[in-house]
Amino acid sequence: MNSYRESIEKDLRYLELLAQSFPTIAEASTEIINLQAILNLPKGTEHFLADLHGAYPAFQHVLKNASGNIKRKVGELFGNEIRESDKRELCTLIYYPEQKLELVKQNEEDMDDWYHITIHQLVRVCRDVSSKYTRSKVRKTLPPDFSYIIQELLHERTEDSDKAAYVKMIINSIIDTGRADDFIIAICNVIQRLVIDKLHILGDIYDRGPGAHLILDLLKQYKNWDIQWGNHDILWMGACAGNDACICNVIRLCLRYANLTTLEEAYGINLVPLATFAMETYGDDPCTEFMPKTNGGSEHLDEKDARLTAMMHKAIAILQFKVEAQIFHKHPEWGMEDRDLIGTINTEKGTCMVDGKEYPMTSCHFPTLSSSSTTGGSALTPEEEALMQRLHHSFTVNEKLRKHIKLIFSHGCMYSIVNHNLLFHASCPLNADGTLKEVTLYQNKKYKGKDLMHYTGMLIRSAFQGDTNPEERDYGIDYFLYLWCGPDSILFDKSKMATFERYFIEDKTTHKEEKGNYFKLRDNEEICDHILDAFGVEGPNRHIINGHVPVHAADGENPIKANGKLMVIDGGFSQPYHKTTGIAGYTLVYHSRGFQLVQHEPFTSEEDAVKRGIDIKSTTQIVEMTAQRMLVADTDVGTELKKQVSDLRELLYAYRHGFLKEKR
Repeated sequence: MNSYRESIEKDLRYLELLAQSFPTIAEASTEIINLQAILNLPKGTEHFLADLHGAYPAFQHVLKNASGNIKRKVGELFGNEIRESDKRELCTLIYYPEQKLELVKQNEEDMDDWYHITIHQLVRVCRDVSSKYTRSKVRKTLPPDFSYIIQELLHERTEDSDKAAYVKMIINSIIDTGRADDFIIAICNVIQRLVIDKLHILGDIYDRGPGAHLILDLLKQYKNWDIQWGNHDILWMGACAGNDACICNVIRLCLRYANLTTLEEAYGINLVPLATFAMETYGDDPCTEFMPKTNGGSEHLDEKDARLTAMMHKAIAILQFKVEAQIFHKHPEWGMEDRDLIGTINTEKGTCMVDGKEYPMTSCHFPTLSSSSTTGGSALTPEEEALMQRLHHSFTVNEKLRKHIKLIFSHGCMYSIVNHNLLFHASCPLNADGTLKEVTLYQNKKYKGKDLMHYTGMLIRSAFQGDTNPEERDYGIDYFLYLWCGPDSILFDKSKMATFERYFIEDKTTHKEEKGNYFKLRDNEEICDHILDAFGVEGPNRHIINGHVPVHAADGENPIKANGKLMVIDGGFSQPYHKTTGIAGYTLVYHSRGFQLVQHEPFTSEEDAVKRGIDIKSTTQIVEMTAQRMLVADTDVGTELKKQVSDLRELLYAYRHGFLKEKR
């Protein structure tokens, strides 16, 4: 009692504010009962994906099937009641209701009978996936047109003879009024939303594939999702902020994979000035090193288009190397001035210098280089300067791009701690002995671990804030480039990004990008525990979850590392990765029973999924299962709800002992 009294006297102002929401003993008591009940519901299912790389069809399908979670639930629900082929048909209907309905109508002779059977099956599935949530939460996910009807069907069972006729009449009426298709589409969408409680994306929505903008448009429709920014996301964020090196990198990667859909069709970036400049400058250059990658979409290019793409590719690459060199020299504290390789080119000898050693180049046609300039090879010609200004303007004033970047900012950060899991895209820089490495940020301030990720996020946010100190804002804009390719970057963490060497030097020893200590040491359980301790992640079953580096499953690499403390779930969605990984990557599902790692084969097409019922072939690996089902009480949400219950109990005490008066 005394502890309550002391606490109330200390927090009376807060309790007065709380009393505005719960003005009576009855209302405060009801909320305590409600919260205590929620604490004893099963933990909601979390879905982890990483490295989407613009592969919209595969991402959409994995989202629709919840990495096989819907298929698993359908199998458990119906067992031997229906044939395996019927289960596949039902799953396909849940994934793609509009398309599947059209197909069914072409082949089904008795649609009324099909509607009756199918609606009953869908209601059973919806009842199962909604069982983890309160009626209030389920109600909020329901479409207005069918909210009342779905609620009635979910909470009335045909096993009750008194209700059987009632349920049957509801379904008959849905069919008789011609709303069966609309109802089926609505309840399938509800199932998709409820089967996953929260979506975590561990970075890299952008680049390689053509559908990054479609992924972001789809995510806008979701409420409960977060993203830990990846290096490719940062590149586009930097381009939007006005970092010219990021702009060049974005365009170069799109040209490298013959993927201009995102640039031209999604964001309306005008590449005609680049094409014109490229033809004028490199029209007599074979640009052999710059032919687009064959598995990134260039198989659809004819010889003329491939040639133009290669010329544009070279033009933007040379511009990139120049602009990058200027930023490296502007920030000598980064220690990256040696990455100004374009300034080491000797056009007469056809060589360049890497780490103090001279190497012959595969080609040496650089008409825009001027060795007489005081800024060396990094000086832009007047034509390059004009081109860069036009590209800069196209990115920085692009309204749709800014909306998408704002969405990434509003749902994202560099790292997140959720339910005893530490999520970040790539790396936590370490010293050789495994201790956290200090990295210098703005004004020579050094940070490591959790502080490094936090203040890096703050720094890059400053690049978009008009009220920020102009000097800090400019540094923040420049720092996007360091995050993309800096040796101590939490999104890169390699000795160098050997883009120049891969284009122009045949000696593959120069192509090697030595991984940082995090990647060398992350198989060590003690190292992972040290990182988790530094971030304040508690609990006996705690983990680090990363993306970024494709898991080479074909070579026997295991995505589960450090005795289960670390999981790497690079989604491998991007087609260019499939040849080296041997699979289409991993996703992770964390439900009330534990973790399941899902290994995916490449997605074929939506048409195959709808017409032939071909789901992504997935293999589920149980990573960690609990003896008892986890409840909301065991989660971060549960911790917050317990605090709310404690506050409400104080409010009750205040009402009952005269500290506050009820407002009836």
